[in-house]
Amino acid sequence: MPEETPQTPAPKAKPPALEDKPFGDFIEQDYVPSLKDALEQSGLGDLALSFGRRTLPQTQETCWQVRGQWAGGRRSFLLAFPEEKIGGLKAFACADGGAEPSYLEPFLSDERKITLPLLVFGVVQRLNGQKWLGWN
Repeated sequence: MPEETPQTPAPKAKPPALEDKPFGDFIEQDYVPSLKDALEQSGLGDLALSFGRRTLPQTQETCWQVRGQWAGGRRSFLLAFPEEKIGGLKAFACADGGAEPSYLEPFLSDERKITLPLLVFGVVQRLNGQKWLGWN
């Protein structure tokens, strides 16, 4: 009678990372709520966030954008995704005094791996640099 060898259990498959979701699902379901929570915890009380395709300042091209507005509409920012993927090119702009954000600057362009916490932290850090958050 042949000897039975014990079978090793198959390794459990890792669940896919949040960042592997389709772009729109990730932004709407994960990024916007996480960003809203982080900014509200930083002192922004009347924050309104939106996600949609809009025209970029200076270029007149349309792309997906997360836009935020607070302080009665006097302060705002945009985070643009021209390549419709979180690991692709991203641009950031902010404005004060009720003006539309217009000066685009690269956003997290040196990062190899883009994660949900990094995307949230990047915006919080950028707005903190403007001295717009509650602890400044």
